[in-house]
Amino acid sequence: MFVWVFHRVTGLLLIVLLSFKFLTSFFLMTKQQKPDWALVLHTNPLIDSLLIVAVVFHGLYGLRTVIIDSGVRKEKLLFWISTILGIILSGALLVLYFTRNY
Repeated sequence: MFVWVFHRVTGLLLIVLLSFKFLTSFFLMTKQQKPDWALVLHTNPLIDSLLIVAVVFHGLYGLRTVIIDSGVRKEKLLFWISTILGIILSGALLVLYFTRNY
């Protein structure tokens, strides 16, 4: 039940966060003066971190659902594999995000 709810919540979170990213990038592509609010939102590390974690877990739990729908009935094992992979992958991507040099 937790995975089902979490998968739906991360889906909604992805819609909101990607909307922020698209909206702010739209305002930052102008040749005129860039709005400060758009620059602050577009380069906000909290939004980027939430986006990374949401994409990883939403993708892995979605893949888990596809595997279960294809006939594999080891739901608890798939949950732990997806969760551990999600933590490792999210951690690695967050380290990569915060240590980049550009």
